[in-house]
Amino acid sequence: MYKVKVYVTLRENVLDPQGNAVKGALHSLNYGEVQDVRIGKFMELIVEKSDRDIDAIVKEMCEKLLANTVIEDYRYEIEEVVVQ
Repeated sequence: MYKVKVYVTLRENVLDPQGNAVKGALHSLNYGEVQDVRIGKFMELIVEKSDRDIDAIVKEMCEKLLANTVIEDYRYEIEEVVVQ
């Protein structure tokens, strides 16, 4: 089995109104040191081993469903899990 951690973020050139709202709220709470905030998504998947390549499976899932590749970037980490 594999534990897959997927991180999805807006591309740099895409405006992030949610991130701007959080930045404004942090500034109003006297955290003026914060220069920028970008909001993203984090997903953790447990994937069974199969005949298919795990990298190909994860990339396919990200591009078909988990990320909108027009406006979002994604990266992932794969960790093999030992079942006892």
